[in-house]
Amino acid sequence: MTAEAEQRREATIETLPETIPVREAHRFDTKPLAVLLAHRLDARLDEVRQMRGGQSNPTFLLVTDRGELILRKQPPGKLLPSAHAVDREFRVLSALAGTDVPVPRPLLFCDDRNVIGTPFYVMERLRGRIFWSPALPELPREERRPIYLAMCEALARLHLVDWQAAGLADFSRPGNYYLRQINRWTRQWRDSKTRENPSIDRLVEWLPQHIPPGDETTICHGDFRLDNMIFHPTEPRVIGILDWELSTLGHPLADLAYNCICYNISPDHYKGLLGYDLAALGIPDQDEYVRAYCARTGRTQAITPFHLAFVLFRIAVILEGVLARAKAGNAASSEAEGTGSRGRAVADRGWELARAAAL
Repeated sequence: MTAEAEQRREATIETLPETIPVREAHRFDTKPLAVLLAHRLDARLDEVRQMRGGQSNPTFLLVTDRGELILRKQPPGKLLPSAHAVDREFRVLSALAGTDVPVPRPLLFCDDRNVIGTPFYVMERLRGRIFWSPALPELPREERRPIYLAMCEALARLHLVDWQAAGLADFSRPGNYYLRQINRWTRQWRDSKTRENPSIDRLVEWLPQHIPPGDETTICHGDFRLDNMIFHPTEPRVIGILDWELSTLGHPLADLAYNCICYNISPDHYKGLLGYDLAALGIPDQDEYVRAYCARTGRTQAITPFHLAFVLFRIAVILEGVLARAKAGNAASSEAEGTGSRGRAVADRGWELARAAAL
């Protein structure tokens, strides 16, 4: 696809408001929350609105007399084991607040279900730019490459953090990351399955047999992509990395591969760049992006088809979980069913990369 065609396609997408009225499935009594905010933050709650984005943990804008805040909570209803771990989000945000990794400042965590029905946390509200399309249609060509390099810089900073010194030595079990993750997402797939997805089943068999040798541990975000960060209003600089639900101690190349998924999948399936003329758009290709990351972190090893197939497997299972929540009526987003339905195409692409690696 040419740059001009991409611009025309994106221009047809309506610019949607950042917040919406709270969805029926996510409504809660705000009075106990107001009491808590007054006690813990000395803030008067004036209004609660729901953020439009988010497929997992419902996110809300709190308007108070001390400024705007952000609240993230578990969704209502029956949850899969280890999913929607807002306590882990709050912990890693707290640990990173003292580092050079850009994160919103966490303010309070509450696990008392009597307040709003589920555990939740409150953090500062950052104001900046969120880019929803990896093609960056809202920017002129010359501003796109710096945005990608700023994203790369933020990922490198995260992976260079001394996770033990940051107080995260027991955040998860270090080592043997890929096998643990494959087992975890295999269980997740079996627990959330609402339809057949043959490519997921094939990857369940293929991935454990093709884990690369060697192991290392860093803090991994788990969902590191362009639209999970806030950029400075005018500068090519990340001021806040969002959505830490999948964070863990893991292999940095898994995070890098996830961050590069946009290069390997089409925009029709999952926010991809596959088929675009990247040079015309002014966006670095995958090789340049990976080289920039390796230069910043001092790495010599880069991602392989295994890493890409692995993260596509994870994404496919996550999308199938989104679809399951949509069918159950407790999804965080009104677009959940359409988003979740892409799980088959994503898994198919993962299996395509896996098969090509074996040729």
